[in-house]
Amino acid sequence: MTIPNYNEEELQEVARKLISNFSAIKVWCLQGEMGSGKTTLCKKIGSELGVIDDMSSPTFSIVNEYGTTKEEDIYHFDFYRLKNLEEALDIGVEDYFYSGNRCLIEWPDIIESLLPANYLQINIKLVGDNTRSLTAKPK
Repeated sequence: MTIPNYNEEELQEVARKLISNFSAIKVWCLQGEMGSGKTTLCKKIGSELGVIDDMSSPTFSIVNEYGTTKEEDIYHFDFYRLKNLEEALDIGVEDYFYSGNRCLIEWPDIIESLLPANYLQINIKLVGDNTRSLTAKPK
């Protein structure tokens, strides 16, 4: 699925389309350069899924856990500051990935070998100052 040339005002609809098309896939990996909107998209996805609390970037905590109005858990990861794979193993990422709960992962490259066989790859590209394009593909 490709969504070309969207802006921040259209982001809630982008989140809605992703959920509509890929709800069965629980682990979603978001890739894009710094400032491309990965965290902002995660917040919109959380909003669509009924996250109760305000979502924030887990840059320093590595993972944030959120409950939803449907009594589900959503895990939001940011592996940007991870130094090695062992750090991910130490926090038990495999337990999260195989929990059956939605996992939103920013900067997934370092933990790629730990991902389940079935996950969603989301690539975000900056097109202009306030414009992005997105490609989502199941792996």
